[in-house]
Amino acid sequence: MRQQHRLPRVLSILAIVLVTSCAAPQATAPGSAGEAAATGKTQITMWVGTTEVADCVIKTAVDSFNEQSSTIEVIADKKADVINAVRPALAGGAGPDLVPTHGPAFVAELALAEQVLPLDDFVDDFGWDELFVPWALNMGRIGGKLYSLPQELETVVLYYNKTLFEEKGWQPPKNMDELVALADQIAAEGVIPFAGQAGECKACNEWYFTEFMNKVAGPEKVYRALKGEISWTDPDFVRSIEILNELMQKGYFMGSVENFLAANFDQFSTAFAQGQAAMNMEGTWFYGREGEYFGEAVGNSNEWDWVPMPSSSGASIYSIGIGGTQSINKNSKHPEAAAEFLTHYFSPEIQAKLFSDCRLAVAPIRIEAEEMQGIDPRIAAIFADMADSSDAGNYGYTTWTFFPPKSDVYIYEEIEKVWVGDMTAEEYLAGLDRIFQEEMLAGQALDVPDR
Repeated sequence: MRQQHRLPRVLSILAIVLVTSCAAPQATAPGSAGEAAATGKTQITMWVGTTEVADCVIKTAVDSFNEQSSTIEVIADKKADVINAVRPALAGGAGPDLVPTHGPAFVAELALAEQVLPLDDFVDDFGWDELFVPWALNMGRIGGKLYSLPQELETVVLYYNKTLFEEKGWQPPKNMDELVALADQIAAEGVIPFAGQAGECKACNEWYFTEFMNKVAGPEKVYRALKGEISWTDPDFVRSIEILNELMQKGYFMGSVENFLAANFDQFSTAFAQGQAAMNMEGTWFYGREGEYFGEAVGNSNEWDWVPMPSSSGASIYSIGIGGTQSINKNSKHPEAAAEFLTHYFSPEIQAKLFSDCRLAVAPIRIEAEEMQGIDPRIAAIFADMADSSDAGNYGYTTWTFFPPKSDVYIYEEIEKVWVGDMTAEEYLAGLDRIFQEEMLAGQALDVPDR
């Protein structure tokens, strides 16, 4: 691939900030506070979660900005469920000045509804083209216009319970055939091969679609399909879904399809950490919560480790993902002020502090590895290997970063019909191809950097 699209050699983790309970949005117009009476500063609003991580973000990024700015004050408003609060607020012409989402596919929905502001005018003014690596900044473009800034660089790997593997004498798999054979061996010994869940996060089904499509059919074919050059009904794509479904039908995820579809995050994480399940196909955001399940603090002496998610070819292939974004509300009265805060938020200094102090993911910005302190060496190894593989062209495509919004929703919702036997792999992919082609014709496909 061309040099300007190469993955930066940065280290990143993803900490889950949002929780899943629902909250009603405030019907306040963005920027309506105007000038703060107490400070004389222009006020802009951002919505954050109700977690300790969110508190840390306020202290590290918001308070530091307010202290150094003589003209702008950022007001952080806590919401129990930021994303579900933002969507109806934006639809009603309200919401915060700064709009968070789960990723580029989600931004596309807001951009197509003209609810977020094009950011192109701010790129030169605030030096964003020098701050962000080009491929990552381009992920926020829809129809040639920039609508979001990328918040987290992430990928999906195969974690395994190292303690359990050593006790059983199992070896981590190096390719897809070895993964399937190992799953058979693990199940034969009375252990669940894979932890997982869809009861609390249906959208998490796309982790598995992403990995099997990129690791079985291969990233070159996924790229060609994203470009509209081949159909999603290609036999290699069908085989990808069939292999995943075969593992599901054998009960290799949480013991049965029914268990998988009903399980929540705590159940699947506990099963993996305690050794009831041997492996876990998950993203780098695992590091944001593994301390809740592994370690002395929670009374679990088991150790975890990882390998690249095995591919059919045996090559180490890492699917590139952007796990969150920041946009500016179309109705913001102070978009320049919002852009100035985003420049502070995404600066190397603040991003490094957000990582070290808050365990929040680092954005794909130009930042030196030595600026990142305290990272677990296992997570550091993931991103070091990811960078090497990317330089060799061995990178794939996450659905939440590269697929248009309707296709993305179809992927994680309709695949459950395959798992419960209501739809074949061919029928599922034919439905995806139909929706994807419609979005392409409507100009709603996301920009995919050239390989």
